[in-house]
Amino acid sequence: MKTFKLKIITPEKVFFDGDAEQIIVRTTEGDTGILAGHANYAAILPAGPFRIKKGGDFEWAAISGGTIKVSKDETVILAMAAEWSYEIDIDWAKRSHEDALRRIKEHKSDADLKLAEAKLKRSLNRMNISSHIK
Repeated sequence: MKTFKLKIITPEKVFFDGDAEQIIVRTTEGDTGILAGHANYAAILPAGPFRIKKGGDFEWAAISGGTIKVSKDETVILAMAAEWSYEIDIDWAKRSHEDALRRIKEHKSDADLKLAEAKLKRSLNRMNISSHIK
């Protein structure tokens, strides 16, 4: 299978920089698959799952929002945060989930509610992705 250049960058680090056979990423419009030779493309990424195929196998990661840009030369994902499934601290994700639920219940403004809902989505994504360890 042909490969393409993929970079995933977060504010803290270059999360991934290498060749991929395929990626599947959640966009605001649904899941999108990218293969070598994909047409130019750009999309917004909410908190969601990310899969990268290399060496014939998929690896799972959690992305916490960002953007994707596909061109003939490379695919670049700028993400707020990214973690491989095996790096996720499930206890931390569960505590974050509980805190988000508490904040939703106790919110005092629309802004507080939106932040708590975003935290809830990130925690649910992380808990879901943590179950995809090879």
